[in-house]
Amino acid sequence: MDKLNATQRMHLWIETKNGMFVGLGRVQLLERIDRFGSLNKAAASMGMSYRAAWGRMKKTEALLGRALVEKRGPKKEYRLTQFGRDLIRIFREWQEDVEQYALTRAREMFPWKIYPFESEEDKPKDTP
Repeated sequence: MDKLNATQRMHLWIETKNGMFVGLGRVQLLERIDRFGSLNKAAASMGMSYRAAWGRMKKTEALLGRALVEKRGPKKEYRLTQFGRDLIRIFREWQEDVEQYALTRAREMFPWKIYPFESEEDKPKDTP
């Protein structure tokens, strides 16, 4: 059993009795809106319909009582509000803290090597 290499996987989210309002998927959607300036492109890059993405953003905004995105410019591009940017930063910091703690404890408790999960999206990109 000591030759087994395992990868820690976690899925974190925060919800109320009225539903989930922030998790990795919502944060990734916000990050992609920021990257593409388009909810449609952000949704497509995640294999999600525009309607599903729009619904998730609106539900989160309704639960939090604050806007995460806004339309700007002549092409009505989507931009993150400062609150949207802050939510990404806080969630990513919390996620890193929880995952690091869990990895440390897993390595203390289990008899095999356990590695952190790294998604392709989170790995550093090669620069030319």
